[in-house]
Amino acid sequence: MTGASEPRVAVLGYHKIGISPADWESWYYVPQSVLEQHVALLLDAGWQPLDPDLLLAGLEDPGALPERSFLITFDDAYRSLRVEALPWLIDHGIPAVVFVPTAYVGGLNEFDRDLEPEERILGWDDLHVLNSRGVWIQSHAVSHRAFSELTQPERDAELRDSKSAIEQRLGGRVNLLSYPYGDPGEEGIAPAELLRTAGYQAAFGYGGGPFGPRRADRFLLPRIAVGPDCDLAAAIRQ
Repeated sequence: MTGASEPRVAVLGYHKIGISPADWESWYYVPQSVLEQHVALLLDAGWQPLDPDLLLAGLEDPGALPERSFLITFDDAYRSLRVEALPWLIDHGIPAVVFVPTAYVGGLNEFDRDLEPEERILGWDDLHVLNSRGVWIQSHAVSHRAFSELTQPERDAELRDSKSAIEQRLGGRVNLLSYPYGDPGEEGIAPAELLRTAGYQAAFGYGGGPFGPRRADRFLLPRIAVGPDCDLAAAIRQ
């Protein structure tokens, strides 16, 4: 990229792709058709798909980034993602990141008991297949507890153990973290130091709009929180 203007990066944060069960009112389900509409809107508006390697390079050198780029992310690694969302993104060459809470791999979303419908989390075999097809599997910590509720040693363990589990099971490097609930921890405790020590290069919150990499806090990058009624066109105009 040339010129003095700063590139803009839009990171979209999804959870579940599909329809909410009839007996639940959940904002976290986004129909597959809406996901496809979001991607089409971004591409039609001139936003280019971004993978994590290029994002990390752009945080070091913003000139490496396109003028406008986007990254698709999913929190919690729900098994339903394998049915439509991730195969569709793979087939269309759109990079995606799945943030997995390692204590729940192959199990259920017990961290949302009584708050959200029961859903199965992807197993290690599923994650291995996705990883082999170019989906980035990254850390959503271990227990999905809010960092502000943890002591510093507990936070250290969440960062270290989740990264180690994914790397040992799937190979490759875990460089990215999505904070559970978008919560980086109590004020006065700098997440950057903890994450650097654990070997992370960037981390994401939940909420916000597009950002410029020159001024961004790489350990608290904003994401557009996506639900079924998200006005993405308005969000990317911010």
